[in-house]
Amino acid sequence: MAVTIRYPDHPLPGFRLNPFLTLTPMDNRRLILLLVFSFSLVMLWDGWQKQHQPKVEASAAANSTAGVPTPTPSAAGPAAVPGQSVATAAPAAVPAPKASIRTDLLVAEVSALGGDIVRLELTQHKSSEDPARHYVLFDNGEKHVYSAQTGLIGTGLPNHKTLFVLGAENVALKDGEDAVTLRLDAPPTADGVKVAKLITFHRGSYAAEVGYEITNGSGAPLAPHAYFQFTRDGKPAEQPGGFGVQTFTGPAFYSEAEKYQKVAFEDIAAKKAKFVTKSADGWASMVQHYFVAGWAPAEGEREFFANQVSSDLYSAGVIVPVAAIAPGQTGKVSVPLYAGPQEQSRLEKFAKGFDLVVDYGWLTIIAAPLFWALEWLHALTGNWGWAIILVTIGLKALFFPLSAASYKSMAKMKTLGPRLQRMKEQYGDDKMKMQQAMMEMYKREKVNPLGGCLPILIQIPVFIALYWVLLGVVEMRGAPWLGWIQDLSVKDPYYILPLIMGATSLIQTRLNPAPPDPIQAKVMMMMPILFTVMFLWFPAGLVLYWVVNNTLSIAQQWQINRMIAGGAKAAE
Repeated sequence: MAVTIRYPDHPLPGFRLNPFLTLTPMDNRRLILLLVFSFSLVMLWDGWQKQHQPKVEASAAANSTAGVPTPTPSAAGPAAVPGQSVATAAPAAVPAPKASIRTDLLVAEVSALGGDIVRLELTQHKSSEDPARHYVLFDNGEKHVYSAQTGLIGTGLPNHKTLFVLGAENVALKDGEDAVTLRLDAPPTADGVKVAKLITFHRGSYAAEVGYEITNGSGAPLAPHAYFQFTRDGKPAEQPGGFGVQTFTGPAFYSEAEKYQKVAFEDIAAKKAKFVTKSADGWASMVQHYFVAGWAPAEGEREFFANQVSSDLYSAGVIVPVAAIAPGQTGKVSVPLYAGPQEQSRLEKFAKGFDLVVDYGWLTIIAAPLFWALEWLHALTGNWGWAIILVTIGLKALFFPLSAASYKSMAKMKTLGPRLQRMKEQYGDDKMKMQQAMMEMYKREKVNPLGGCLPILIQIPVFIALYWVLLGVVEMRGAPWLGWIQDLSVKDPYYILPLIMGATSLIQTRLNPAPPDPIQAKVMMMMPILFTVMFLWFPAGLVLYWVVNNTLSIAQQWQINRMIAGGAKAAE
């Protein structure tokens, strides 16, 4: 049925001056398109704000133990408060030696200062700026400041500001080996405690073990704590294409009780960050588009933290207790590290809930099965582009009854267009009589004016979920389709797909019933052009989806229009 709304006396933009406004099915379609366009503008504004917002300034740490986390008194006794001596801190002006670790998937650079992993190249992933270079996750300042740091908390014990002695300058995974380990030795403490840091990487894996061997040469039991953290600047990581699309960059924590919690750098700076601080399970991570790094201790008590180190430097991680070490004995503590792409099969194996870093938000319940279908079709075809096309066809088949009902309603409305125009001329400004005549005609012709809109609204969550799947999964990064499309995660270099998408959108618009108002008709014809401009910068995988969906919609709508028009002629 048509909807009549009473407005005040003042005019509204785009409507004629009269006391009643009748919303026809075409008005409903315009409303939906207006909502979509308004949402796009909101995305643009939000992206602009995120890109241009001022950085939060804070005073930099000035002492030699700056950035060393301190457990709360309930988590550690007085002996756990850091007491790093200035003598073990490396002078800032002297660059520390570095060692490299090479496996079949990565190249890690480890600094003698703290044993930090200061650079990590992923050899199976290419740089978005230069395809000839590897993607750099941990970065020592080329684009970002981002490193994996660890340390012990206790009087005189080494932390990430201690200068270690490298056991080797270069270690590489050899044929037949499954793992490679780099050993670093800290200077003995004044009371005779010796500490070695061990970093072990594995073949075919982005997971590693980072830990300590602690030999208690003192005359008293030793029960320190160990911390494992990521230190990173607040600059956003690689972002997907599209107007105003900004993906999350920052710390995230997980526990069974609180589940997945993201923490914005701005909230850390403002001391408003809310996340789980103590738990018997869970992990800490640093998340960015396509990639993630995380610490996942074994079961046991742990304390999570997130701090601002300086004006644009943040640290987040986890503190775990080390089992008491008797005099003359050696104790060990180790925490698994993941640093690599957000490949969901790998994330699920690393830790419970770690796959949640691939965040689809409230549409996860729909997006997760869609990705499973994409992955399954990719296994069959060996190409993500064809997988996208087949998933689009599958969705179109799934919603065929709804789409058919929508197109039938619009086709019937199109056949009634001339009669509606005659009514408009007949009744002039008498809206009440015109509406009564319209309702009688709809009843007589068995047409539901809302029939063209409701099926579309039902499908919107599914299409939005697929949008986020195609936007967020790392599997699309660097994935070719055919011809000129060599990376489905970036824009079409020649803008061919967006232009095809615009052409199909224009054809689809012309198949719809035209609004009686010439100005409104021109606005409707402009919408495909506006969307084409927007899609010029969208990832090619998303545009491919829209092209296939539009093409199938055109075929379906054309066939239904032809059938309805033929039936109308036969009835006449």
